[in-house]
Amino acid sequence: MHRLFVSLNLPKEIRDKINALRLEVDLKENRLKWEPKEKLHLTLKFIGDVDKSLEKSISEELNFIKNYSVIYCETTHFGFFFSRNRPKILWLGLHTDKIIFNLVEELNSRLEKFLISREKKKFTSHITILRIRGNIGERFIEKFKNFEVPKIKFRAGEISLMKSELLPLGSVYEEIKKYKLK
Repeated sequence: MHRLFVSLNLPKEIRDKINALRLEVDLKENRLKWEPKEKLHLTLKFIGDVDKSLEKSISEELNFIKNYSVIYCETTHFGFFFSRNRPKILWLGLHTDKIIFNLVEELNSRLEKFLISREKKKFTSHITILRIRGNIGERFIEKFKNFEVPKIKFRAGEISLMKSELLPLGSVYEEIKKYKLK
């Protein structure tokens, strides 16, 4: 079984800016394990575990992605996803072209033939930058909630089908196939 997802790839200079931005907000929290800048991306569809034999068919099915245009993006604000009233994910929001919703819908629709479930939650454009274990405290949360994120505008022109392997020290990503947007 392979754990797969589809990601909108961020240009290297944008990943560098996002990494610098989070350091600007919080330099002292060295006990936290930030997502490495190489792994920063926007997940368009989490596929989950699929049989390795389906990988090639899925990657071919996703060739439709090449029909989509480059996606314009702009950073908005930091936010948190909570579980049991505790923050679990720190994310950076993105405002994107509305076409991204069509793309996500088509991903959901085309992947159903592989018995991959549609997302139940409404798609929100965000980049996960920190996975939180334990209690980080209100002060940390407030720093990010109150931080005025500068507007970083960029174009994203690549989408990838990715494999994620979960290891004791974190996940390792491997690109299976890259799709260039027009």
